[in-house]
Amino acid sequence: MKTKPLSLAVVGHTNTGKTSLLRTLLRDGSFGEVKNAPSTTRHVEQAAVSDGSDTLVYLYDTPGLEDAGGVLDWLEANTSARSDGIERLQQFLDSPAAAGDFNQEAKVLRQLLQSDMALYVVDAREPVLNKYKDELTVLSWCAKPVMPVFNFIGGQDLDEWTTMLARRTLHVYSGFDTVAFDFEGEIRLWGNLATMLSERGVVDRLTAMRRREWQQLDADARREIADFLLDVAAYKQEIAEDAAAGPVLQAMQAEVRQLERQMQQRLFQIYRFYHSEIDSGDWALKAFTQDPFDSGLLMQYGIRTGTGAATGALIGFGIDIATLGGSLGLGTAIGGLLGGVLPNVQDISDKLTGKQTLYIAPETLTLLAARALDLLAALQKRGHAAQSQVVLQSGQTPWPAAKLPSELNKARSQWKWSSLNTQLPEVSRKERAEAAKSLQNRLAEYRAG
Repeated sequence: MKTKPLSLAVVGHTNTGKTSLLRTLLRDGSFGEVKNAPSTTRHVEQAAVSDGSDTLVYLYDTPGLEDAGGVLDWLEANTSARSDGIERLQQFLDSPAAAGDFNQEAKVLRQLLQSDMALYVVDAREPVLNKYKDELTVLSWCAKPVMPVFNFIGGQDLDEWTTMLARRTLHVYSGFDTVAFDFEGEIRLWGNLATMLSERGVVDRLTAMRRREWQQLDADARREIADFLLDVAAYKQEIAEDAAAGPVLQAMQAEVRQLERQMQQRLFQIYRFYHSEIDSGDWALKAFTQDPFDSGLLMQYGIRTGTGAATGALIGFGIDIATLGGSLGLGTAIGGLLGGVLPNVQDISDKLTGKQTLYIAPETLTLLAARALDLLAALQKRGHAAQSQVVLQSGQTPWPAAKLPSELNKARSQWKWSSLNTQLPEVSRKERAEAAKSLQNRLAEYRAG
């Protein structure tokens, strides 16, 4: 059913985070310009939130109010108190003052008069000052519902603010931090807004759509991680039994690092974070510059190394060993280590035809999984106005390194599953697709736990 779009003007004092709010509500880090400076937005900018071909909400980013007190003085001096608020505002908007000293306020008032209601953005860190009271007075003359939205929430006592708002019959408000994002907080914002509308059907559609989108984003991201892990698990290199493994190990590490970087970028793109500095060292992913093959990083995640234990799993003509090979983090097929672990060692050595096979160790696979899930958790709590580096909180692994998921163990015998072996993974193969879906579900279970 077609629904009339809701028109929302986002208003407030200069530098309170109006554009930041819009970036987060739109899931778009490229909307507008965010700076820690007043009057960054100089013109009204429109954005839309749609459900398929139906536009549900039009959002309007307006310039910051800078001198609402001056507008009130002009209105008192130049309009009749017997006129209603809209009539007095129209006189102001038709005057030279609206194009001159008060052009910022004029743009805001014109937009609100054309909108269904306003979101009044408040910096929760600020005390209640007269300039904010003046702004609410001027906005009230537009005769449109106004819902205050507290930005930069951080445990402040808002009693003074809520008392002032109540005296202006503004009893419905929301807290929403545009830097530390909370999905349920956004849903509450839309729900509070709906209580102020005579027809809430469009908001109900919007919140239902948002929940579907959020679940789909999570599923898409976990599928990316699952595909990445299968790619790495299936990666192998064969060298002569007596050849030096060092150069090949280093090349494998470089390939895995690049693959991890690409996966991280895709996660950012899924959640619509864009950074022009993506290929430079000074980027939001600085937390991930630590080498995944650094034994110190393994220790931070509580992953024990150097046990020398062999898996004893035959894989084609190679044997996968679960040792890290020092700080390299790669499993190497070293025949001597198999003594006493597998029977018929000599027969196996014959089958190897003088080659040893190198794989990525279970410890490293576990670390890569943990880092990917930590990044996903960080992105799901990151507002689109955030300018700081991603900070990782977990440091936990989704499974013990010695007990890889069956999907990753199976990938060891499927070398065609890895783009690092074939340049193009056989993602269309039913077996690989089933493994990716199964691993994706396992990663979702880890989140729920």
